[in-house]
Formats: sequence, structure tokens, C-alpha cells
Amino acid sequence: MPAQPTLYLVGTPIGNLEDISLRALRILKEVQLIACEDTRQTSKLLNHYGIQTRTISYHEHNELTRSAELIMHIEQGQSIALVTDAGMPGVSDPGFRLVSLAIRHKIPVVPVPGATAFLSALVASGLPTDSFVFQGFLPVKLGQRRKVLEAIKNEVRTQIFYEAPHRLLGTLEDIVDVLGAHRHVVVAREVTKIYEEFVRATAAEVLADFTKRDEVRGEITLLIGRAEEAHGVPVVAQKNARTRVRELMKSGEVDEKEAMKRVAKEMGISKSDVYREMQKDGKR
Repeated sequence: MPAQPTLYLVGTPIGNLEDISLRALRILKEVQLIACEDTRQTSKLLNHYGIQTRTISYHEHNELTRSAELIMHIEQGQSIALVTDAGMPGVSDPGFRLVSLAIRHKIPVVPVPGATAFLSALVASGLPTDSFVFQGFLPVKLGQRRKVLEAIKNEVRTQIFYEAPHRLLGTLEDIVDVLGAHRHVVVAREVTKIYEEFVRATAAEVLADFTKRDEVRGEITLLIGRAEEAHGVPVVAQKNARTRVRELMKSGEVDEKEAMKRVAKEMGISKSDVYREMQKDGKR
């Protein structure tokens, strides 16, 4: 442990209790206090590994006042580990206020990596991982949710959301209506748990699958593939790399090197591929 009292952000399992690092277990044993989203939930993990460190609650309903209290503990010489019920603190869970306050008080903030539902779902989804956006939970209200979907209609990056199981059917219906029946969608359910499931298909096919079920249960990660033409060609790729590079350079905003870099990112291809296309152009 460092000589200076520290705030540790400790990633905890998102289902399987074995998905925790040796470093995380050591930190949880050595700190003086563990701030938990739900002390009852965290106690299951601590009891499993024989950790007897004192716990205190830190959740969305008390984080405004509890953050200041925890900072006082640290300034009095105690190191604290912040955990949530599952995953990394601050990712769609409480933590931001405490981290911000610690930084303002010049207290060391040290992340201890752990399992994260959206990353685990992404790498097993089969959708492109070179460029993606995680947006947390979709809005509950229909109008706001459809507005978010409208905003990603022509996105060339994989989109990742969390969704409540009882809202999944409505959200899938909105995806079909707004983004189209053929948009690639993956529903990752109960990732790392006993009943882990990945449903990978078009939006219409995924909707049909879950419509047949009596009930949808578990934690849901919803992934939406990038916008595509009917033949599976990304929207941005309607224009070839050479044309797009020339367009960017003609605008006067970037030079050739930066233009090629941007085009590679837009089209989901390597900079080498763009360079080869430019070379072909020069040989004509």
C-alpha cells in the first residue's frame, strides 16, 4: 500500500465470483474501509474470499453527503476502496461525485481494473470493435428513446447500451421502426452468469425471438451494428477512400496525412489500406 491514503476504484465481478483479480482482493483486504453501493451485495463477495474489512454504504441516494464524509476519512489517514454491486465504479453506477471530490482535494485516485459488462458483451458480439460508443441506459420515455435512435441512424460505429429486461421488446420495436428491420443487433443477456446468452441477428429477427418468450429476465446489454447499405457496405463506404480523402483535403481543414487517418477511421479500415488506394490513384 502507498504511504499516502488513497481512493481505490475496484472492479468487482459482474456475475461469476471468480472474475476478480488478485490485486483487487489484496486491496480489499488492506484498505481500512470499503464503500459499497449495497453492503449486502458486497458482503457476498467479501464472505466468499474471507475478507473482513469494514464496509459503508455509498449509493445514488446518499452520495452527495457520503462523498464528503469519505473524503474526511481519507484525509484522516484511511485508504478506501469504492465498489459497486457489479463491474467498475462510475460506469452507469455511483462514483463520479466521489472521484471528482477526491481529485479536488488532491487525493490519489487509483483504478483497479475488473469486469465490465459492456466490454465483455462487445468482444463476443461479432460486431466491429475498432470503433464503438457506449451510451449507458437508453431513455425510459418513448419519445426520448426514439430521438437517441434517430441520432445514430447513420452511425458507422458500433453502439452499446444497457437496457432493462421489461423494456427490451419496446426498444427492439423502436429499433426496427427507426433503424430498419435489417440493422444488425446483438442482445447479450446475463453475461458471465449461468444463463449467459447472446442473440445475434437482424433487428427484426431478434425482436421475433424475444416476442416468442414468456418473459425476458436478467441484465441486458444491447449492441447495434453500424449503418449499412442493403448489400452490407457501410454508409461511409459509398464513396471510395480516394474520393473521400480528396474531399477532406479540398475543404482545406486537413493535410493529406490527417485526411487519410480520418478516412481510415470512418470506413473502419487501416491507414495502410487508404495509403494503397491513394497510391493507385497516383499511378493512373
